[in-house]
Order: sequence, then structure tokens, then C-alpha cells
Amino acid sequence: MLKANIAVFVSGGGTNLQALIDAQESGIIHSGEIKVVVSSQKDAYALTRAANAGIPGVAVVKKECGSQEAYEEALMKVLKEYDIDMIVLAGYLSILSGDFTSKWPNRIINVHPALIPSFCGKGYYGLKVHEEALKYGVKVSGATVHFVNEVPDGGQIIYQKAVEVQDGDTPEVLQRRIMEQAEWVLLPRATEKVCADIVKESAE
Repeated sequence: MLKANIAVFVSGGGTNLQALIDAQESGIIHSGEIKVVVSSQKDAYALTRAANAGIPGVAVVKKECGSQEAYEEALMKVLKEYDIDMIVLAGYLSILSGDFTSKWPNRIINVHPALIPSFCGKGYYGLKVHEEALKYGVKVSGATVHFVNEVPDGGQIIYQKAVEVQDGDTPEVLQRRIMEQAEWVLLPRATEKVCADIVKESAE
């Protein structure tokens, strides 16, 4: 069966990448296959996870490229090399330009650890999202998987899942609960949905 080729972009530990690898192995993701993991950091543990799963890993470091343009050219080169159909941003902390994202309409997805439009946009990533949610006193947070466009966290929403905020939550505890109950569930599901659409399009 025809499958869509997936690139996963990472920057750190790769817990969301692991959720995708596990979903591929269990058959949740069956319309696509992870062909390459691209890291913005050379020492990201996500690259070790990729290697353990037998998936090629590449580090493309913005500082070494000199400019955003050169950085994105280097990324495009990797994507061409692996004949990539879609990109999953899984804890990827570099911002992609509108020029880059416009080349991949409805082909780049991202997971955000809050219910967009809350606690999102420029500067909202990692623990900061959960710190702000707790500071605000929300009773429900969660995760959103959305398409990526030129506006940070501004693309069309694919899936959302609410997660209860509990008394005494720290940002770290809330982060973990949202990962387990929402991010690791939604991201594989959204990846499969987009892959299935790509396969259907190419068959038509």
C-alpha cells in the first residue's frame, strides 16, 4: 500500500516523537511512515530515540547555517532527499518562516500544549504555557494539534482535547498530565488523518 513519507522535527527529549514511533508500530499510524527525524540541536535525545527505532536522524542547526534562509534551505534539502510528504513538529522550538510554511500548505502539523486560542502564539512554548495557565487559574487546559502557517499557533485546528487542572498542580505535573492524556493521543491521530488524506489525493 502507498504510504505518505513523514519527517518529524524535534528539538529536545522527543517524548512526542516516541508517541509517534509507538503509534506507527502499533498500527495507529498506517497511512504514513516516519522516514527521517530532523533536530534543531545536535545533542537532542530525540535523535537517540530515532536511532533506537532504526530511523535516520539529522541535525540542522540554525546557528551553523548563518541565516534563516540558509537554515530553511538546509531543511528543504533533507526533505527532498527523503521525498517527504508531510512534516510533524514534535516539540520543535525553531520558528519557520512564512516562505517555508507556504511551500507546505496543510502538510505541516504541530502540537501545542494548551487549548488554542488560550496561552499560544509567540513565546508560548514548553513549561511557560503551563506556568501561565496555572497563574491564570484555569480549571481546564489541554492540547491542540493544528496545521502550521506563517502565524505562530495560527493555523487551522485539527484536534483538541481538554485535560483537567487539579488543585496543587505544578507546571511540571500539569505538563506531564497533558502529554499523557492529550498530546500523545492527538498527535498520532492527526498524523494518520493527514497521511490518509495525502494518500487519497495521490490516488485520485
